[in-house]
Amino acid sequence: MAVTEPAPAVAPAARTQSRPTDRPTDQEGEYEGILRRQSQRESAARTYARSLPIVPVRARGLTIEGADGRRYLDCLSGAGTLALGHNHPVVLEAIRKVLDSGAPLHVLDLATPVKDAFTSELFATLPGTLADDARIQFCGPAGTDAVEAALKLVRTATGRSGLLAFTGAYHGMTAGALDASGGASEVRVTRLPYPQRYRCPFGVGGERGAELAARWTENLLDDPKSGVTTPAGMIVEAVQGEGGVIPAPDDWMRRMRRITADRSIPLVVDEVQTGVGRTGAFWAVEHSGVVPDVMVLSKAIGGSLPLAVIVYRSELDAWEPGAHAGTFRGNQLAMAAGTATLAYVRENKLAERAGILGARMLGRLQGLASAHPCVGEVRGRGLMIGVELVDPDAAGPDDSVPPPAPTLALAVQQECLARGLIVELGGRHSAVVRLLPPLTLTDEQATAVLDRFADALAAAERAHTPHPPASRRVTTSRHASGPSH
Repeated sequence: MAVTEPAPAVAPAARTQSRPTDRPTDQEGEYEGILRRQSQRESAARTYARSLPIVPVRARGLTIEGADGRRYLDCLSGAGTLALGHNHPVVLEAIRKVLDSGAPLHVLDLATPVKDAFTSELFATLPGTLADDARIQFCGPAGTDAVEAALKLVRTATGRSGLLAFTGAYHGMTAGALDASGGASEVRVTRLPYPQRYRCPFGVGGERGAELAARWTENLLDDPKSGVTTPAGMIVEAVQGEGGVIPAPDDWMRRMRRITADRSIPLVVDEVQTGVGRTGAFWAVEHSGVVPDVMVLSKAIGGSLPLAVIVYRSELDAWEPGAHAGTFRGNQLAMAAGTATLAYVRENKLAERAGILGARMLGRLQGLASAHPCVGEVRGRGLMIGVELVDPDAAGPDDSVPPPAPTLALAVQQECLARGLIVELGGRHSAVVRLLPPLTLTDEQATAVLDRFADALAAAERAHTPHPPASRRVTTSRHASGPSH
């Protein structure tokens, strides 16, 4: 795909100074005016707009075109929302069909043909035996409300209040979801170690590290003096996304299922970002064969429009009418778009395609590590990929791995943007460059993405590598062939 390479992006504040009027002048231009007014009017909580100062006006598939005429390859995909990329024809057709039908667009939680079609398609994709005995709750249109619903559900069903969650977790930005996320404090949630190969909390990594994490969990639950009573549920991500693209080992996931089942603790799996083929299986839990008690679903299930649900075993359905309500839980356009997306992914085997192409991309990215000491680890599953950047020169004698390099990661993100590639940052220290391309990514587009990333990484590394004074530089072939370590 031929895409013009944009000039380096400049932060909005550097483009133009504030003016007393809200109307852009001809000299200022529409593009700069929109960015300036956003900076003036929107809250300090805005995020993506700070590192991606672009004004999208058209989009199709992988490509976004900005108001300034520049084009970008979008590997953010609405933070994983756009399974089929921007404005896929089957999604647009589904939306037009509802609009042209005269059907009501707002129906609260009433039954409609559109909702029935969505629920039927969704249930057809659910793992294992869950679909045979499941209930569905339509939530407010964001994934964080679905998390709230899941936590409320298991507390109601069990009569217990405590929760088990994991270090590095991210489940949303509302109060209850934040309680279960990695940055929480003073909450009713017991934090458990999430296994990591690269930064293992026990310093051993691999299968042994995962075994120790599981043993810690079992001991905490079975020790009468641990201070942890039997909880209402355990919530876990099969791949931690915001936590740094860390896939849970399959054996460890199966162990969590056994631990919770043996103790009558409902297992809640957050598939908000991992679902609908993203990881190479339709749902990420399918890699391990685990069937959870509750699944939290959002993002891609709405086909680019806001939609969030939980599906759960019928035995947990202990709610009274209205126990979890919401004015916008009947989003007809999102359900139509979601039905089209789910069916397209299923019929065209895009989950399998994501697994194959993702493995190929991981292989090439892992090849960068030998040439770039700043690449600590490349990891992921399917088309959910992360590259952790580190500072090898800052490693101490007792460090098993170098410390993270968030400044370098930000520089790589900006160098990517300058080359027409949109990427995300994540991880504990925002030192992981994340790639979340649509599942419709072609081989040629994947090559273009990786070429631009490799070029951006090299440029950022050169800019951040200290060089000795000219009079002291070593001129042997070892140092002449690349940057100093």
